Amino acid sequence: MAKRDYYEVLGVPKSASKDDIKKAYRKLAIQYHPDKNPGDTTSEEKFKEAAEAYEILSNDEKRQKYDRFGHQAFGPGQGGGGFSGGGMSMEDIFSQFGDIFGGGGFGGFGGGGFGGGQARGSNLRVKVKLTLEEIATGVEKKLRINKKVAAEGLTYKTCPICRGSGQVTRIANTILGQMRTASVCTSCSGSGKVVDKRPAGTDASGLSDKEEVVSLKIPAGVVDGMQLRVGGQGNAGPNGAPNGDLLVLIEEIPHAELKREGENLHYDLYISFIDAVLGNSVEVPTVSGKARVKIEPGVQSGKILRLKGKGLPSIEGYGQGDQLIHINVWTPKSLSAEEQRILEGLRNSDSFKPQPNHHDKSFFEKVKEMFS
Repeated sequence: MAKRDYYEVLGVPKSASKDDIKKAYRKLAIQYHPDKNPGDTTSEEKFKEAAEAYEILSNDEKRQKYDRFGHQAFGPGQGGGGFSGGGMSMEDIFSQFGDIFGGGGFGGFGGGGFGGGQARGSNLRVKVKLTLEEIATGVEKKLRINKKVAAEGLTYKTCPICRGSGQVTRIANTILGQMRTASVCTSCSGSGKVVDKRPAGTDASGLSDKEEVVSLKIPAGVVDGMQLRVGGQGNAGPNGAPNGDLLVLIEEIPHAELKREGENLHYDLYISFIDAVLGNSVEVPTVSGKARVKIEPGVQSGKILRLKGKGLPSIEGYGQGDQLIHINVWTPKSLSAEEQRILEGLRNSDSFKPQPNHHDKSFFEKVKEMFS
């Protein structure tokens, strides 16, 4: 099957900036991440396809080659067309997310291999549920995790196969002469050490189970499905190799009244017919508490009020979203005889007859205004 154009894959124009490319990739990566779509091969392929496109378009040199020659610019194993050509693996893809989500204590989506091919401990995965209020401000969570650790009293000795180098060199005679190759030592998994004394009750690597409490600072603005990485907080590695990572999947708890859309929040405000006619000042919930909004006399159902800066912060540091308040005029379903009599007396009043003009925006204009 022919490869799709990388710009088409990410949904960006050829003139897109690096930031635009990063944003597009981040959105697709979250949408198609394997943890959000377990067992879905289509999502996994889209995830790989987006990572491949980002690998090329985020690199100035590779992007220049691609713009000139297309997919033909990269042969198998040359940094493009990476998945079928033996280039990027899923671990390689995960290692990119440190750049996408800012690096630091949170590397993003998983971890790549350890330098020099040395084995390392396996990763641990946990899920953290956050309220909208916690997402708005950022929060510190204490996680209780069970992990593999080196048992007390465990000692190591130099690997007798590689003599501590972590690599095994082989020399083969070929028609071109002697060829020297180096590979990771399978005896010590590249650490240069093997178990010397192993305490009772531990596994073959001298590791035992231990419960630990990890303090995790989650930045403001995270989104549902985002996965954060805490380096070195996973299981201990064999033969003294580095620990794996702790991968934290964010799950957003739906708010009872506010609906999230990116950095913006939406709230449905229902007002009475009387308030719509005469106007009023009402209190509405926000992610940080309460706010008062003024209802102008004669407001129409469908009117959208905007509370600037009352939304959520951007995880990428691009500012704060807004809270959009959707006005809904509540029509009573039953009236008393006295209320019916009063309204019947107003039925034919000119003030109560619909008189739309060019100042009254249509539904589509209101939607366009909401996203502007």
